[in-house]
Amino acid sequence: MNALEGKVAIVTGGASGIGRATALLFAAEGAKVVVADLDGDGAEATAARIGAAALAVRADVSSPDDCENVVRTAVERFGGLNVLFNNAGIIRRSTALDLGVEDWDRVMAVNVRSVFLMCKYAIPAMTGGGSIVNTGSGWGLKGGGNALSYCASKAAVVNMTRALAIDHAAAGIRVNSVNPGDTDTPMLRDEARQLGEDWAAFAADAADRPMGRAGTPEEIAQAVLFLASDASSYVTGSALVVDGGGLA
Repeated sequence: MNALEGKVAIVTGGASGIGRATALLFAAEGAKVVVADLDGDGAEATAARIGAAALAVRADVSSPDDCENVVRTAVERFGGLNVLFNNAGIIRRSTALDLGVEDWDRVMAVNVRSVFLMCKYAIPAMTGGGSIVNTGSGWGLKGGGNALSYCASKAAVVNMTRALAIDHAAAGIRVNSVNPGDTDTPMLRDEARQLGEDWAAFAADAADRPMGRAGTPEEIAQAVLFLASDASSYVTGSALVVDGGGLA
């Protein structure tokens, strides 16, 4: 279809999971892709699967200097910027009583501060307009157990998205959030480890939704592609839920 033909995209958290699946799909749809991740080797592996149309950048997305460098690299290497997918994120499964202050701060830095920073540097580079997609979560729209900092951070992402959409619509920049339910990624498996639960039992619980299964990274990537492309040209400020009916 080449829905992103001639476009330049940045994908944060592109070393694995939803980020990797989206980077691969963006490239298949014609985009040049900058893959950014703290896991530099993982980012390189994603870029290698794409080839000459991709470039990996090791970045801590909570760092202003690193975020600015990612955007500068995209513009210098590929000539501009049209799409930003703010996907980098972490989770700490804990209640307020057990959560350390450092863990709270790190979740907020990676999940929330990063969206602000990447948008701060990316928006001026989107001189001809563009699309920003932020990864929220079903738990950004409702509460969840043993995940205080994650729920708070993703709720912030959802409402930041709305504010950004209002502020930058006149510049031709659309901003939306994609809100996955449980998706079979390395992060989901790490949640089971954090909670000390058997993966099979944890996966069965994740499948407890109308469609009877967890999602795949590729399915979430298709929703991101819709929001990134001109197929969603009249969509901004939205929170698209992709969760197999979980919130229903």
